[in-house]
Amino acid sequence: MPPEPPADDQPIPPILATLRRFLKYLWPADAPALRRRVVVSLVFVLLGKATSLVMPFAYKGVIDRMTPGMEPAVGLAIALVAAYAGARFASVMFDNIRNVAFERVGQEATRRLTEHLFGHLHQLSLRFHLNRKTGAVTKIIERGTKSIDVMLYFLLFNIAPTVIELTAVCVIFFFKFGAGIVGLTLVMVVLYIWFTRTVTEWRTKLRRDMVDLDTTAYAHAVDSLLNFETVKYFNAEAREQARFSKAVSTYADAAVKSENSLALLNVGQALITNLMMAGAMGYTVWGWSRNMFTTGDVVLVNTLLAQLFRPLDLLGMVYRNIRQGLIDMEAMFALIDTPTDIADAPNAPLLQVEAGEVRFENVHFGYGPDRQILHGVDIHIPPGRTLAIVGPSGAGKSTIARLLFRFYDVQGGRILIDGQDISTVTQVSLREQIGIVPQDTVLFNDTIGYNVAYGRAGATEDEIEAAMRGAAIAGFVHAMPQGLNTRVGERGLKLSGGEKQRVAIARTLLKNPPILILDEATSALDSRTEADIQATLNTIAQRRTTIIIAHRLSTVVDADEIIVLEAGRVAEQGRHTALLARGGLYAAMWARQASEREVEEA
Repeated sequence: MPPEPPADDQPIPPILATLRRFLKYLWPADAPALRRRVVVSLVFVLLGKATSLVMPFAYKGVIDRMTPGMEPAVGLAIALVAAYAGARFASVMFDNIRNVAFERVGQEATRRLTEHLFGHLHQLSLRFHLNRKTGAVTKIIERGTKSIDVMLYFLLFNIAPTVIELTAVCVIFFFKFGAGIVGLTLVMVVLYIWFTRTVTEWRTKLRRDMVDLDTTAYAHAVDSLLNFETVKYFNAEAREQARFSKAVSTYADAAVKSENSLALLNVGQALITNLMMAGAMGYTVWGWSRNMFTTGDVVLVNTLLAQLFRPLDLLGMVYRNIRQGLIDMEAMFALIDTPTDIADAPNAPLLQVEAGEVRFENVHFGYGPDRQILHGVDIHIPPGRTLAIVGPSGAGKSTIARLLFRFYDVQGGRILIDGQDISTVTQVSLREQIGIVPQDTVLFNDTIGYNVAYGRAGATEDEIEAAMRGAAIAGFVHAMPQGLNTRVGERGLKLSGGEKQRVAIARTLLKNPPILILDEATSALDSRTEADIQATLNTIAQRRTTIIIAHRLSTVVDADEIIVLEAGRVAEQGRHTALLARGGLYAAMWARQASEREVEEA
């Protein structure tokens, strides 16, 4: 099972620890050009702050030159006005050049991380994907990747420049107005940060609840839409609407609480900053009345503090976004940290298939401690032979196929292909040698041509055509107005069950593997099409090792050997005629299906 999202009482990961997680994406060792962009961006951050600190002094000079009693110097005053305007323009220009230089870095960091996460998700076991809702996983990825860009931008271009500006303002105040106003400024900043942190910590729980409810609502929506046929079958539209409405309403209530708490934070921050402004302005006015400061000094203090307050006002929003981003990234990194249940051994060799002999030796397997499926199964399939596996539902037939693909590792015994234990070879080489036509065919929401060609990368059009002819689907495809470019819809829902299964057969024929698994491969076909495809499957099975998992016994009468599974054990084994003569479980299943066919034909 993958790690669950953290509980509300769990601490949010510290910023520095999280920064270390994606620092390699921000400062990639294999991309010096991106590193240069980071350096250039930081240089423009410094230039932008330098010009913004020049502006108040130019403004002060203009005011001083306009003060009664000062020697008129219109030219100088105009020059100072021009300098003030130029500094404002330069500050904006440097900020935007900085954004242009850094944009590629942020996008590349996000791209690399999402590619890493996407690849990791495909490496996780089938158990993980069966236990997680796809909608919830995609929502976690979406929010987590968005939070990266937010954190990178705010940390580098808001918090860091604010620290630089605060330091510069304190130095200016110390030399110009004394230590008193510096102390007042620092007390205000500390109080501001403490208040913002305290209230934000309180709001974090509200945000966490809101995120969890949003994920739940989104997962409900995706789950319902993916299963809309089932909804229609049971006339449950109103039920699904009520279920989704309840989830969305609960999310809305949590969102209202979160947003209302924001008002309290904003009011408190405004009170602190305005008290500071009033105190500093009062001090400079008092000093002006005693001829300690000029009129321009009053303006200088006002302008410096106003410039400092702008990023400080944003600092509250930045801090909230970073904290909220940490919640989103926490869930995303939990996905990245999810261990791979099925992993290749170090220096695992490639599977070498020459004959295609398959053996199950005393295989034990269960999906959980309370759900044991196979109990000491022994199977031997000689090269180029066909083995059929039949039995009642839940006997373990499809589990055999999953174990052969190594979607799970056996808990006892071993599986061999040409004498090689499949747990010791690479999974990629193993799955390259096995093809499957599954009972439940799910297609990509793309064209028929794409879905058929998915069987083998780089297949030519002639090879695709040959595979479609072998699957008896070529005529249907070419009869469509768009031919191979016909889109199949979500999960292939624009095609009938038989058409989807024929696409799956064509896809496997294109792969042309030495070992073939047919898991109810013709279950969704009509009798005529089934006969055509069965003949094709019989032809290709003659050249490879084949495992047929079947419910309809009429499709396995020609198998070289038939195994009857019951409760995870091999109950009977032999050819069709021998099993019928034995009069056991297979004979009873045959008689029952024969009577069912007679009833259907009557």
